[in-house]
Amino acid sequence: MLRVAEHYTGTDTGLQRRANEDSLLARSPLFVVADGMGGAQAGEVASRLAVESFHDGLGNPARPEEQLAANALAANARIHELSQSNAEQAGMGTTLTAVYVGAEEVAIAHVGDSRAYCLREGELLRLTDDHSLVDELIREGRLTPEEAEEHPQRSIITRALGPEETVEVDTRSFRARPGDVYLLCSDGLTSMVPEVRLAEILRAHSRLHDAGEALIAEANRAGGRDNITVILLRLEEVGADGGVLDQHTTLTGVPVAPPPGVAESGGEVEMDGAAAQFAGVAQAPPPGLPVVRRRPRRPAQPQSGPRRKRRLRRVLPSVVVLGVLGILLAGAYIASQSVYFIGTNSRGLVSIFQGLPYELPAGIKLYSSYYVSGVSASTLSPRRRNSLLDNTWRSEADAGGLMHSLELEQLSR
Repeated sequence: MLRVAEHYTGTDTGLQRRANEDSLLARSPLFVVADGMGGAQAGEVASRLAVESFHDGLGNPARPEEQLAANALAANARIHELSQSNAEQAGMGTTLTAVYVGAEEVAIAHVGDSRAYCLREGELLRLTDDHSLVDELIREGRLTPEEAEEHPQRSIITRALGPEETVEVDTRSFRARPGDVYLLCSDGLTSMVPEVRLAEILRAHSRLHDAGEALIAEANRAGGRDNITVILLRLEEVGADGGVLDQHTTLTGVPVAPPPGVAESGGEVEMDGAAAQFAGVAQAPPPGLPVVRRRPRRPAQPQSGPRRKRRLRRVLPSVVVLGVLGILLAGAYIASQSVYFIGTNSRGLVSIFQGLPYELPAGIKLYSSYYVSGVSASTLSPRRRNSLLDNTWRSEADAGGLMHSLELEQLSR
């Protein structure tokens, strides 16, 4: 029989948010992550209501998929009812990823773009599919994963608890085995940390607490644009005498990172060299090795005469070219500020952006947020989303008029 031998929970506001709209539940054998969305504090309310629907556990643990879905549907009804009765919370919603550890299997219920993974023998497998616009385009073959990373509408989710009266809940069960490590997380982690890096961090830490803290720190180092929530749990097999057993089964999933090419020692890694450098810890040389001290370089002597003139002649054309390019780029930027388009922010709320809907390498955006509504894109019909969120360049008056009409439609629903 399987049981949870160890688990970790952690949530962080991130570096660019004022409030944390994520919620979590960790009552073994049930674990839940919810990531809320909506204006004011509506997202926080939605995620809390979703988690509260699981506080009493499952009514019939013998049928975990059915019970997980029932709890999720109950949460959807509560959130939707509140959003209809309170104008400030209109359109609020939340993602949900719930895991129940049974005697032999792990059952999952899922809505939105929070995720569940399993690390087995060094290989990381994703167990859920994102209900997002870009992931649907990837599954249809209309977008590559690389294109999805830079897509302007990559934050739009197509399914959530709350926006609609009814919702489809994905449920799956997996044959589990001792030693499996399961990761549940909000997209504040996966939008900042590539899956290959997730696997590396999980493999590098034998203690779940250390792994969880490292995952959150990595997301913040990458920019921390959203709330970050992480749940980790490790399974073990318990026999009739209470002893820990071992067994080998198979798990069907999507491999996202290969196992390491060399065997790992399994010992705890407290801080490697790169982490120590990040933390500002000096690395002392091993005992017995001499300390090498470099002599300081002498300051260069100023050049004069013909040599200096030749150097100036070589440098001057480059300086002129750079100056002209700078003037052209500055002019293009100023011109772009008279252009607006409608899209969604990182939480899927319909927003007006000023500038051009493009992002250059190194994360340089040619646009900035101008106005954020309380309308979630997931509440719009597919036809309405396609016509409104097509990145068409608009005037300020045109974009503002469309947004005003959209908000009036939501209030009248």
